[in-house]
Amino acid sequence: MIDNEKINENTESESPRLEEPNEPMALDDARRVKVLSPGMLVFKRFIRNKLAVVGLVILTFMFLFAFAGPLFSPYTQTQVFKGVGSMVRDFASAIYNTELRYTAAEGQQFGPAERAQFLLALGKKQPTFSSSGQSYSYIQEDPNTYRLLLLSPVAEDLAGLVRSTTGTDLTKSFLNAYAEAVKNKTSAFSADGTNYRIVKAGKTTQIALELDVALATLNVFDAYNRADETFINSYAFKLASSNAIANNKKSFTLNDLPYSVVYDEAQATILKDGREFAEVSNIIVNPLDQSLFLSVPYKKAVRDAITNRQKTFSYTENGETTNYDIVRVNLTYNIKRETPTELIRMYEEPSAEHPLGLDNNGMDLMTRLMYGGRVSLLVGFVVIFIELFIGVIIGGISGYFGGWVDTSLMRFVDLFNSIPFYPMVLIFGSVMDALEVPPMTRIFLLMAILGLLGWTGVARVVRGQILSLREQDFMVATEATGIRTSRRIFRHLVPNVMPLLIVQATAGLGGIIISEATLGFLGLGVKYPLASWGSIINVASDAFVMTNYWFMWLPAGMLILLTVLGFNFVGDGLRDAFDPKMKR
Repeated sequence: MIDNEKINENTESESPRLEEPNEPMALDDARRVKVLSPGMLVFKRFIRNKLAVVGLVILTFMFLFAFAGPLFSPYTQTQVFKGVGSMVRDFASAIYNTELRYTAAEGQQFGPAERAQFLLALGKKQPTFSSSGQSYSYIQEDPNTYRLLLLSPVAEDLAGLVRSTTGTDLTKSFLNAYAEAVKNKTSAFSADGTNYRIVKAGKTTQIALELDVALATLNVFDAYNRADETFINSYAFKLASSNAIANNKKSFTLNDLPYSVVYDEAQATILKDGREFAEVSNIIVNPLDQSLFLSVPYKKAVRDAITNRQKTFSYTENGETTNYDIVRVNLTYNIKRETPTELIRMYEEPSAEHPLGLDNNGMDLMTRLMYGGRVSLLVGFVVIFIELFIGVIIGGISGYFGGWVDTSLMRFVDLFNSIPFYPMVLIFGSVMDALEVPPMTRIFLLMAILGLLGWTGVARVVRGQILSLREQDFMVATEATGIRTSRRIFRHLVPNVMPLLIVQATAGLGGIIISEATLGFLGLGVKYPLASWGSIINVASDAFVMTNYWFMWLPAGMLILLTVLGFNFVGDGLRDAFDPKMKR
């Protein structure tokens, strides 16, 4: 008798074991793989690659940083930060006057031609000179002042016979004064309260009336009150004060008004009614900003400091004392002082307000890195799209038709491959610099140039793949069903090449970003004020900046490094995921 329990036990052990409904399956379980779609299968293979996942995380962060970051930044990429600081700047300048200044008498003129002839006569030490048919003479009042006289002939001496040239009779006092001057061999005399000068004119001697026409002086006249400037710079006042100073007088009278003179080492102060009225000196003091008015006491302080050969001096005005430095450059004395000014906050260290500091233009570096990431990533994707678009069309047509079409298109590809990439890009960059192309337009032109010069690799890959696919059974079926050629290429062949193109595009993005960064570093890429990672890192070309301001170039370099690594990791992951020989 057969043991039924034993038979049942053996039967259970030999029969296949039924699945428990809740039994978990492993990721590489064959039963699970059978129910996965191709896309899900690629995804599972991709996330199995840890480096690919790391690259995906890096790229996600970069895209959020570049495209979402500016939305939360309180600054713009062109915002310049300024602060109030102080710096030593030129405030005024002083110089010993070496050029005569002319003041014409009322109703008289003494133009450039007369001035030139006067300087020639002065250099030759001639007492008289002529210009435009007029005769002139001059009298040196002091080492810095000359009185210019117009000579108007009134008589002439012909071999001892003196006769009038104006038709008027000559007075006895005039003739006696003239005779006395000839006897004493002097060239000037006075008669009846009028000054005359004896002038040799060929074989005759002329007696001319002296008329004041102008005053030439090295002295500078400064008014303590702006309302008095016109009077102080008049011929009468300058002549009267110059005569008093020349004779070292302590007072003089003009228009029945008394004036007193106080002498200093470098200047003379003229007082009116006991108050300071004018300052006379041969040192010119002018502000660098012509809108400023320098007070006479300030000019006096500058002149005293220069005369005493001081390198610094202090001046108090409105209760505030300011220190000044005097720096001599050749014959000019530059007056410098600490001046509050609005300064651009350049090369500012990282802070809570600006986490990555401020760049050489006073702009927030983190904000510019965000906007620069937009440009660098956008350039990369647009260039890849252009390369894929051109490469797929050329490669697809070449691979499908073959024959002379393939030969012609491949020779066209060879022609593009023979064009040196970087020299051409550098030439285009220089041309855009010369044409002063706007920054935004420059970005689009740069993308077009990079795309047009880089599509040949995609075309060769597509051609090679289509050559191997066009003879397969599914293509024979499409031809048998009468599908048109364009549909066969772009609906049946190209989709089978897309996985490889995705891998190549992902891997190529890193290279394009490096190319854009290289052009930006060379100054031929995106131009100021727009930012890109390459243009930001351009400051590292200065050795001083590179060694002292790490925050100017290191963050941009790290972003480029991480982005390129991220694309390379993702590209490697996609390549392995699309490879059908990969272990499931």
